[in-house]
Amino acid sequence: MLPNTGKLAGCTVFITGASRGIGKAIALKAAKDGANIVIAAKTTHAHPKLPGTIYTAAEEIEAVGGKALPCVVDVRDEQQISDAVDKAVKKFGAYTIAKYGMSMCVLGMAEEFKGEIAVNALWPKTAIHTAAMDMLGGSGIESQCRKVDIIADAAYSIFKKPKSFTGNFVIDENILKEEGIKSFDIYAVKPGHPLLPDFFLDEYPEPVTKKIGSQGAVPEVKEGKLQPQPKSSSGPVEETFKIVKASLSDDVVKATQAIYLFELSGEDGGTWFLDLKSKGGNAGYGEPSDRADVVMSMSADDFVKMFSGKLKPTMAFMSGRLKIKGNMALAIKLEKLMNQMSAKL
Repeated sequence: MLPNTGKLAGCTVFITGASRGIGKAIALKAAKDGANIVIAAKTTHAHPKLPGTIYTAAEEIEAVGGKALPCVVDVRDEQQISDAVDKAVKKFGAYTIAKYGMSMCVLGMAEEFKGEIAVNALWPKTAIHTAAMDMLGGSGIESQCRKVDIIADAAYSIFKKPKSFTGNFVIDENILKEEGIKSFDIYAVKPGHPLLPDFFLDEYPEPVTKKIGSQGAVPEVKEGKLQPQPKSSSGPVEETFKIVKASLSDDVVKATQAIYLFELSGEDGGTWFLDLKSKGGNAGYGEPSDRADVVMSMSADDFVKMFSGKLKPTMAFMSGRLKIKGNMALAIKLEKLMNQMSAKL
């Protein structure tokens, strides 16, 4: 287990879903340092199958040395979120760290608040044993899971990093290896038993964005030319690129300043590019004239669906249908451009 250092003493941590499971584990880890914990969750009365409320969590937090503020919050209700933040500021002065539900939005926020607030996403490499997992997986599923402690330790490791560590999609096991953890049996519910990979990751996941420890550096796309592809035949992908190319302008290029490479599998696939750096822009089959800032890998069918607005890039990314290498902030810019073009496709 990752030892506590006391570094979070006096910090205020705003945690959604902190009444049980992963959220509560993170809260307890931070509380052992003497942190102030805002418990933002819906449960005020114990559920017959999901034990724990914001009040029982508050008792546990204060028992290990933290200070707790239980707040009834449904994250779908903007007013409840605002009220909870106001209560946190009134009681603790401010809040310095937050744990919310994760999505591609963290990358946009990381860019927006760069230098002021660090925004990162944390994901487990394996299934994590919680009450919800018992309900979904049934009897015996726990033997294929790790304990919530691994997420708490990984989150604690992120909390200790400087503000320059931002815009990362972090895998729990990877960051703990950087902390010197060598054996992960301590986190297994049943040590030695095969583990169930997390639903949204490959069995052997690679870092999705920046390498752990780069502290703000943008990952590089591998140098060298891709293998040549046979000339594409006319199809939905080519028609999509024709429409995209016709929509390009100096204003779009000036606002984006990026080159995108698409590695598409399946019928009508191959290597395609979208150059939004060169004057006037360019798009088409093959490789760009300059090095790509972002490489996206997906099926040709999903590519067409994304540009036509039938598939959300965020959902494609989180479900593994879209792989991204390179500058994630620029990938976010392309998503905005897709939304603008979808009406024309």
